[in-house]
Amino acid sequence: MKLSRFTFNMFGVNTYILWDEESHEAIIVDPGMTNDKERQQIDEFISNNNLTLTHLVNTHMHIDHSFGVSYITSKYGLKLECNDLDQFLAQRLTQQAEMFGLPISIDDLKIGVSLSEDDTLYVGKEPIKIIHVPGHSPGSIVLYAPQSSFIIAGDVLFKNSIGRTDLPGGSFQQLVSAIQQKLLTLDEHTWVYPGHGPETTIRSEKRNNPYI
Repeated sequence: MKLSRFTFNMFGVNTYILWDEESHEAIIVDPGMTNDKERQQIDEFISNNNLTLTHLVNTHMHIDHSFGVSYITSKYGLKLECNDLDQFLAQRLTQQAEMFGLPISIDDLKIGVSLSEDDTLYVGKEPIKIIHVPGHSPGSIVLYAPQSSFIIAGDVLFKNSIGRTDLPGGSFQQLVSAIQQKLLTLDEHTWVYPGHGPETTIRSEKRNNPYI
């Protein structure tokens, strides 16, 4: 499986496309596009690689990870897939924009498919397992590709840091506990692709992350 990363919007959100070279099936994760240039970048990548988007997944429903959801659902005919515990955030995107003072119009959203612990998606024949890791938000999920040895961590785990827990539904204790129980138990050579910033590994975070 191939992984491509795009960094979008004023928050520097990492949007990922996971794709299979044989079947050309693909998943887009956390579409953060805010303007025509960013949307065109995604469209051209999909077109140039002859990809078929089969899933649109959000790791959580904070506004910075959700800017491009409506565009993807409309253009590619997909439903928003996320954990239902973040539905209250999806319904308050307009309020989130106002809270951050953003001069951007965004529609509130409804989660179309709920993803829960141990659910499995596929990119071609390769499984993507869903891990529920609450604390940054109640419904935060991590996408785990065991065969390709990586996770898409959203805002749960960063290089030498973790997600903020001071937003509605956040819990520092819950986040640290979930990371320790569900992520640090993965193979140490597993790559971590976060929602912001550079990639890291489980081994590096076990040794160097001061929060866990």
